[in-house]
Amino acid sequence: MPRCCLCTKPSHPPVGQLILVARETRLAAILWENERLNRVRLGPLEEDIQHPVLKETERQLLEYFAGQRRRFELELDFAGTDFLIRVWQALLSIPFGETRSYRDIAIQIGQPTAVRAVGAANGRNPISIIAPCHRVIGSSGSLTGFAGGLAAKQFLLSLEGQQSLQLAF
Repeated sequence: MPRCCLCTKPSHPPVGQLILVARETRLAAILWENERLNRVRLGPLEEDIQHPVLKETERQLLEYFAGQRRRFELELDFAGTDFLIRVWQALLSIPFGETRSYRDIAIQIGQPTAVRAVGAANGRNPISIIAPCHRVIGSSGSLTGFAGGLAAKQFLLSLEGQQSLQLAF
C-alpha cells in the first residue's frame, strides 16, 4: 500500500460517530463526526472497512468503552512538527483515570513557558482517545476544548472515573 494512501473505517462507539484512519500499518487519526474542517490534515482518504489496523483499533475502542481496557496497544503514526509530536507523545504517558494540566505537559516536555503552545498542540492531536488529550484540563480543574466537544470529553473522563470536573464557560 503506498504511503499516500490513508484508509478509513467508520466506527460508532457510545461517544458518537468516529472515522478511524490508518496509514499502512499504523493508526493515523480518529476523526469526530462534527469536528472543524482541517483540524487534522491528512490527504486523500479511501474507505477500507476490512483494514486490519482499523479493525483492531475498533476492537480496542469497544473494549475501552465497555470498561475492559485501560491502555491501548496500537502502532501510531503521528505526523507533525517535532514540538507537536513531543506533546502528543506526552499525552500517552497520562494514566487512565488521571488528568494533567497544560502546564504539567509543558513542564514534562521541557518547555515550561509553552503552556499556550501545548494547548494548541493538544487541540491538533490527530489520535484522540488513544492519545488521551481528553485527560488534559485547565489549571483550575475546568474542562476546556476538545475536538469531540465538551460533552464527549466529560463522558470520557466520567468513563475513567473522574466525576468532579467542571465545564469551562
